[in-house]
This record gives sequence, C-alpha cells and structure tokens, in this order.
Amino acid sequence: MSTVKSVLNESRQIERAVALIKLGARLQVLESETDLSYERLLRLYKEVAGKSPSKGQLPFSTDWFLTWQPNIHSSLFLNIYEYLSKASSIEDIDAVMKAYRLYEEQMKALEMEPLLSITRAWRLVKFIDNNMLAMTRCSKCGGHFVSEAHENARNYVCGLCEPPARAGKGSTAGIQLH
Repeated sequence: MSTVKSVLNESRQIERAVALIKLGARLQVLESETDLSYERLLRLYKEVAGKSPSKGQLPFSTDWFLTWQPNIHSSLFLNIYEYLSKASSIEDIDAVMKAYRLYEEQMKALEMEPLLSITRAWRLVKFIDNNMLAMTRCSKCGGHFVSEAHENARNYVCGLCEPPARAGKGSTAGIQLH
C-alpha cells in the first residue's frame, strides 16, 4: 500500500511542478513547493519549457510591491489569493496558482499586461506570511492593498485614490484611471 501512496504522491508532485513551470515559475519555487530532487526538476523544466531555467537569485526586496503600479497588481492578486484561501481547503501553493490564473484572466479582460509574475506572486505570499508586508484597508475607497507591515491603517490611502503625480503619463501606463 505504501508503494501506491508514494507513486501517487510523486505523480502529484510532478503535476504540480509542470503546472508551475507552465505558469513561468522559477526553479527555486519548484524546489520549495515540491519534494522532487533538483536534478529531476531541472530535467522536467527543460522538457516542459523547452529551455534551461533562468539563473540567479529570486527578487527578495519588498520595495517592488509597494511602488504604484506593481502595488495595484499585487493587491489584486493578493485579494484573490486570500479569498481562495479562506473559501476553500486547498494547499497554499495551489491557491497561489489558482489566484495567479485568475489575476492573468483579469489582466487579459482589461487588455493589460500582467506586471506580476508567478514567482513574484509566490514571493508576495511568503512576505505576507512572514509579516514583512501586510494588507491595509484604504481609508477612502475601503479596498485592501499591499502595504508596509506596520502601516498606520487609519490614515492609509491607496495608489488608486491618490496616484503619484506622474502616474499614467507614460506611453506604457498600465492602469486607466478614467
């Protein structure tokens, strides 16, 4: 019986790794979220993606999530993720993948490029779990946005209610405020 369980578990691990690779996850995410060996993940990555995985460190700074446009995208993703986590009993990584797919669908519906990658989305959840970032309610619109972990919630105003002076002025502006 234990042989069947381990084969089924390995199958689930491979399925999860393939789904993450198809979403564009970096190898470090796969290593963290599966029990498969590095060598196995590397072969699987090359087979699924048709190329070697990107090299280098994962982004570690929380700053990116706090800048204007990335904050709006990150907040959209995190609101979806938190809803899925509360409304269902799926594992965290599965909630990350489902929330990311829904975020991508939302961007496509708005005819916008997603700013958030699956790897950044995964990292964002880790930052939230480790209290390095938080969700804070905007005092004007009531929406919940990614913020500093110890933001003064009473006075917090989101980037949609008070965009920066130069927001939306460039030719690549991704958020329409009309």
